[in-house]
Amino acid sequence: MIASISGTVKQISLTSVVIEVGSTGGIGMLVHVPSSLAATLVLGKNAELATTLVVREDALTLYGFESSHARDFFELLQTVSGIGPKVAQSALSMMNEVELSTAIASGDNLALERIPGLGKKGVQRLILELKDKVGSTSQSHAPAAQLWRASITEALINLGYSQRESDKAIDVVASEFGAQVSAQPVAELLKLALQQLGRS
Repeated sequence: MIASISGTVKQISLTSVVIEVGSTGGIGMLVHVPSSLAATLVLGKNAELATTLVVREDALTLYGFESSHARDFFELLQTVSGIGPKVAQSALSMMNEVELSTAIASGDNLALERIPGLGKKGVQRLILELKDKVGSTSQSHAPAAQLWRASITEALINLGYSQRESDKAIDVVASEFGAQVSAQPVAELLKLALQQLGRS
């Protein structure tokens, strides 16, 4: 298992990055990442990701995450019947692992049905098979639900916006959702914050 990767970010797309590794460089590793993570990475800067290698008969695919906890949750999602790495990656692009844990533990079908490729039956299986496994995790991480704000702030600053601009845009987005803001997908909140900055 390739447990982590560290190096210079050479390319960034919506759902993948190329990281140049090795002391002399020249070797670029393609790593598939959640879109919310891709938005926080910066070309030319060093990045360290927790990774897992998915082995299939016709391909070897490396997936990367912000933390080992996110990687472990990615692997947990794939223990559910019908959920493969692409759907698991989509899930972590829509919500971080704390938000997913909370949605699964509380049986929030509406939030989970937003995940591309999952569908209503997939949501039912997800809740049925993981509810007991993530229940204690979501409760112990409940205060971390505010991580959405830190994640979006970091992404906006990496995109060139100031702390003040970022805070102002995030405040507007937060006011639109009120108490439900932490239940929204991080990727969607980031998109709305960028739209707000585009208007200012």
